Amino acid sequence: MKNNEEVRQFRYVPSVRLLLIDGHYYVYRSFFAIQNLSNSRGEPTNAIYGFTKTVRRMMKDLQPEYGAVVWDEGLPQRRTELQPAYKETRKEMPQPMVPQLDFIQKLTPLLGFKNISLPNTEADDLMGCYAIAACQRGWEVVLATNDKDLFQLVNSKTKIYTTAKADLFSPKDAFALIGESEVVAKWDVPPQQIGDVLAIAGDSVDNIPGAGIGRKAAAALIREHGGLDALLNNLDRVKSQRSREKLLVARDQILQNRKMVELECSTQLPVGLDELKIAPDYPALLETLEKCEFKSLLQEVRDEASKAGTARQSELLL
Repeated sequence: MKNNEEVRQFRYVPSVRLLLIDGHYYVYRSFFAIQNLSNSRGEPTNAIYGFTKTVRRMMKDLQPEYGAVVWDEGLPQRRTELQPAYKETRKEMPQPMVPQLDFIQKLTPLLGFKNISLPNTEADDLMGCYAIAACQRGWEVVLATNDKDLFQLVNSKTKIYTTAKADLFSPKDAFALIGESEVVAKWDVPPQQIGDVLAIAGDSVDNIPGAGIGRKAAAALIREHGGLDALLNNLDRVKSQRSREKLLVARDQILQNRKMVELECSTQLPVGLDELKIAPDYPALLETLEKCEFKSLLQEVRDEASKAGTARQSELLL
């Protein structure tokens, strides 16, 4: 018979799941996906409605125990020094979105999630810090984002949440979790080499100039040569003369790009992992949503709050 120490060692421990949400991405997506929604006072509420519905859907799909919404708060000095034009082509936030963003950031804790941001820090870097820290604990991590850079983090414990039809495994699926095999199918390289591909192809969204070689061709070069360093150190082995010339001319740019797309994952966590337990504040959430006049959503939350209250009472009686 095993002693108590052996029993403790081999006892199954359910995996903890951490959900990290790319805040600005989902606010923007909600704002443009839903048009002409406002309350009786004429205040726009389309982004608020879309964001709230999306987060609640994630909760239903993923059943996470821990979670946070991570926000951009300026650009890192390291990237702007490397490339002063970084993200300069991005348009200003639409004016009707500005008050909604402020409202959403106050609403987020009522939905049960911590808001996390740091000055001069982008959300993808912070999400990387939390994902790595959680994986080191053995937690499962789900990144709700469309940020290309974050696909570099995908591993056996970290996946990307998506509802995009192109990424669903079946037409019947409501969502998909993109793992390592799906990343390879999507990018033609494993997650750890996505940065190599972006270094060559560039990223027009972030105003990072490429070498004039597209993503598919860049991925083929990385696969053939085994990585960016091996490729750049052996340009004479590149079969296409045109590609070889482009890589030679853009060599310094490519190396700089590789630093640009590399995630900064050494920042100390501003909020500890143990503080990210999801805990909705139903009374305050209902009061806040009433200002937006979302009738069907309000009823959903009321029903959920009632069930949560009943479950809580049952726990106290045990």
